Amino acid sequence: MSLLEIENINSYYGDSHVLFDLSMQINEHEVVALLGRNGAGKSTTLKSLMGAVKPQNGVIRYDGKDICGLPPYEIAQLGIQLVPEERRIFGSLNVEENLQLAALSEPRAWSLEKIYEYFPRLLERRRSRGTDLSGGEQQMLAIARALIRDARLILLDEPFEGLAPIIVQDLLRVARQLADEGRTIVIVEQNVAAALSIAQRVYIINNGHLVYEGTPAELHAQPEIMHEYLGV
Repeated sequence: MSLLEIENINSYYGDSHVLFDLSMQINEHEVVALLGRNGAGKSTTLKSLMGAVKPQNGVIRYDGKDICGLPPYEIAQLGIQLVPEERRIFGSLNVEENLQLAALSEPRAWSLEKIYEYFPRLLERRRSRGTDLSGGEQQMLAIARALIRDARLILLDEPFEGLAPIIVQDLLRVARQLADEGRTIVIVEQNVAAALSIAQRVYIINNGHLVYEGTPAELHAQPEIMHEYLGV
């Protein structure tokens, strides 16, 4: 069943045309990797889905409802959560306060105990301020804030960037667990191997245009595509 349908959206930053007639489909309960070189338009795609960037035209349907042009808070209330590349946790608040703040306006919010089952490290650090966390711990907290709001569709923007391999493996474990539990995930990631290890389908964007759609196995079978558009 299709959870998210994107039809011919065009997004801009000022006068700069960034996404060109982009169309994609995300099915419920699947993990989709959105790949491409830096500046290809991947993050803009996620921001367009979240309402942080408003496409000038086109259609975005979530669970059958047209959400194109809605403000981000309304889109979040529908069950979509963006984990931004910058993480944007509150540095002056501790881990638990960050989570409680995220849960305030969500009637179906998860308990802290449930969050800590996914991220035991956050339980250990629950009284630590955001500025005192490592990069990996900050990323765990950023993902946990999305989960505590019972996100049905999770948009992950470069979740593994700059993290040690052991932390990446921890986050991959959580992503696989969420996928096994039926959450829908769209992941933008420069770490192609990590993204492909959890994805069921792949889209590649190049200069704002969709240039490839297929499965990870199909992509691996076409090394020329990976080299041309991903540099691997």
